[in-house]
Amino acid sequence: MVISVRLNGREVEVDIRPNETLLDVLRDRLGLRGAVEGCGVGVCGSCTVLVDGHPTSSCLVLATNAEGRSVTTVEGLAEDGQLSEIQRAFVECQAFQCGYCTSGMLMACAALLAEIESPSDAEIRDYLSGNICRCGTYEEVLAAVRLAVSAP
Repeated sequence: MVISVRLNGREVEVDIRPNETLLDVLRDRLGLRGAVEGCGVGVCGSCTVLVDGHPTSSCLVLATNAEGRSVTTVEGLAEDGQLSEIQRAFVECQAFQCGYCTSGMLMACAALLAEIESPSDAEIRDYLSGNICRCGTYEEVLAAVRLAVSAP
């Protein structure tokens, strides 16, 4: 079946099987490899994308449920070749090590900053509680969010 999705700001039609997850379609059919499968059960956050602006575990969502919706992946955060504020802050604060969780963390942080203009540390921690980093870069992620908030 063919679905239409607004993907990273542009309309896309993609031929899918009814049982495919959004993660599989993004990675295998559309070549967007930023979201990765960590656990496959929606616990780790590494596959987080934004669906209509809300952080969503793409490993749990059937691609058919994305029909007519807006999906943003980590590849869609940059505009005109320029990193977003949160991406620049992640680089500046070295908020990654192995990188496996980075795209999911970035997407959750982008959603957080769209929802709360100047979040407290407690709000940041609470919002990111669904994203696991095996390397332990949580303090650097907090610093990156703080830096992105303070950017002009």
